Amino acid sequence: MQSIQKKYSAKPPYVCYYELGDKMTTKEYLNLIDKVNENGKYKADWSSLSQHKVPEWYMHDKLGVFIHWGVYSVPAFGCEWYSRGMYEKGTREFEHHRKIWGEQKDFGYKDFIPMFKAEKFNASEWVTLFKKAGMKYVMPVAEHHDGFAMYDTQFNRWNAKEMGPCRDVIGELKAECEKQGLEFCASSHRAEHYFFMNPGRLCESDVNDEKYSDFYGPAVYCEEFDPTIIHQTTADTYSTGASTEWLEDWLVRTCELIDKYQPSVIYFDWWIHNHSFKPYLKKLAAYYYNRAEEWGKEVTINYKHEAFPPNVATFDVERGALTGISPIYWQTDTAIGKHSWGYRFDNEYKSARQVICDLVDIVSKNGNLLINIGPKADGTITAEETEVLLTIGEWLSVNGEGIYGTTFWKQFGEGEVNAVDGFFKDGDEKQFTTEDFRFTYKNGYLYAFQMRPSKTVNIKTLRKHIPHDYLIESVELLGSNEEIDNSRDENSLKIELKGEFKNDLPICFKIKIG
Repeated sequence: MQSIQKKYSAKPPYVCYYELGDKMTTKEYLNLIDKVNENGKYKADWSSLSQHKVPEWYMHDKLGVFIHWGVYSVPAFGCEWYSRGMYEKGTREFEHHRKIWGEQKDFGYKDFIPMFKAEKFNASEWVTLFKKAGMKYVMPVAEHHDGFAMYDTQFNRWNAKEMGPCRDVIGELKAECEKQGLEFCASSHRAEHYFFMNPGRLCESDVNDEKYSDFYGPAVYCEEFDPTIIHQTTADTYSTGASTEWLEDWLVRTCELIDKYQPSVIYFDWWIHNHSFKPYLKKLAAYYYNRAEEWGKEVTINYKHEAFPPNVATFDVERGALTGISPIYWQTDTAIGKHSWGYRFDNEYKSARQVICDLVDIVSKNGNLLINIGPKADGTITAEETEVLLTIGEWLSVNGEGIYGTTFWKQFGEGEVNAVDGFFKDGDEKQFTTEDFRFTYKNGYLYAFQMRPSKTVNIKTLRKHIPHDYLIESVELLGSNEEIDNSRDENSLKIELKGEFKNDLPICFKIKIG
């Protein structure tokens, strides 16, 4: 390894940083992490880390694209958990695999890697589409639970630079994001790989072949990690944790990802809330935030459950939402695909209307939306997801003023329809009516979204409040030159529209208040 050199930035505030060598052992990287945190602004404790702020760009931009793309896109069956399900007796994936590909001891998950060619992958085309769709940040999964890294790494020989596509997918997307002016982010699901492949321990499979232990392993199997109760176990903060060896390896791999690609957000899935991760999360967050100080970047971490205390990082709700305004900034991540985050040949897809309504609802409650796509193994994005993305972009070209750069108002909206609190609650489209509204605010203007458009509009929240009241100086309909007829009494603000609507997507009134 080349020596680690201590340097200082050339311009104020003259931040101390360490220049990495070409190759580093796990021990050397752990030492580097400690040195950076010793000398950095942020220390590995919650008190120090709570001083970190959510990035201004992140709160302004509101909308990002999540990308689940990997080896699991080849079988395209079940969901992105195919790598686990194909070894788990009694599942559809297990039987499907035997029928189509053969027994697990003869054709394992590793054998899909040469079939993952990504021959039509074009980072420029992807990012151009995301930009047209109004996305402001891009979050590819750098490594999913399956253990296959989509980036160039010295700590995992099972990676897309060396196998399968033989391309640094993450590096190509980063370069294109920078070229087109989008924020590059990255997601790591490495933590769960500790146990993820363990159904292969319970059947005749290549998971038990030592030649592939560095890919499938450790695939820890114990009573608590039995497939029948794994979800309950891993949901419990106090249940069996990971080994010290694994935790150190996880920390080093994550810090390498941070150092090589400098993501503006790093996203984690669920198991990092386990008690065994806590000391390593503190080190990881301090290291990331200190590195960001060196780069002159604003960054944040996305997390689930109670992995971090409030204000240290950005809370994320998977396939769900909140029922009211959160005083602490947050995010929803969900997918256009209804049954799988990764590509599945028979997936069903949400409508653009459902995604747009979710976006408006989330932003009105002080949050961001991270919307996922699952490209095919060849690197093409499905026609269904492309259509949804382009429709979102077209809608934002008219109504984005009421989304980007806004904040919450004194209440998120009005009407009978609301989200159901919690994770995995967004499957069915919310049946918004013409009486449902959502509000955002920016620079003296209230933006009122009617969730299903109508020519006669009554906003009860904006009725005359006597004796103390806002003045309403003007009302505009975004995307329209129509002069808006409006009146106001003790019941509502009444708006009458003349024009026809192209579709049933939400419309937005820009209301100047004083």
